[in-house]
Amino acid sequence: MTLYVCATPIGNLDDVSSRLISVLKTVDLICAEDTRQTKKLLDRHKIKYNEMTSYNDKNKKTKTRHIIARLLKRKNVALVSDSGTPCISDPGYYLVSRAVEHNITVVPVPGPSAIIAALSVSGLATDCFTFYGFLPKTSGRRAKILEEIKRRNETAVIYESPHRINKTLDAINNVMPDKPLVLCRELTKKFEEQIRGTAGEILEKTKNRKIKGEIVLVVGKS
Repeated sequence: MTLYVCATPIGNLDDVSSRLISVLKTVDLICAEDTRQTKKLLDRHKIKYNEMTSYNDKNKKTKTRHIIARLLKRKNVALVSDSGTPCISDPGYYLVSRAVEHNITVVPVPGPSAIIAALSVSGLATDCFTFYGFLPKTSGRRAKILEEIKRRNETAVIYESPHRINKTLDAINNVMPDKPLVLCRELTKKFEEQIRGTAGEILEKTKNRKIKGEIVLVVGKS
């Protein structure tokens, strides 16, 4: 009985390992954040799988009980998210924590990560960094975290959505206008883009554009 935590492509569907393909072919069940997204990957690589079910924030508690029961019956299960590594800003951690409680073997199948991809091309210090996920929606809580990033003065990685990016850049500019930033958009995809500068400089480039795609912000030291 093994739960495989499988990283999947963050954009380019060819970014898969032979090990990932082998695991997805052989497990008894694939737990996918969105089965439609995972089906695209399976079809691209002609992977014949046994069974697939959805596993997301809305159904995680109910589904976890059933998945754990199957694992305890010595079935093997693969956990995948829509993109990147499960449990990083996604509900997979809930299943993994319950598996650990039941002494079920949990095995990582590593691969693409938007965090590491963004850091690798940022040109900023990577010896020490903190990942903050998506910043809070409320301005007060968001400002508190930005003040923490300023105080800690180490590289920070933030996820952001296209419709909030300008508001976030403005907030960063208000708290730490001199810090270097890199905005990474659509990593590994056809229209991949990296925009560099301070928050204010990047905002000047984005405020009149319709930004699309997933965004990773890397905030450097002063």
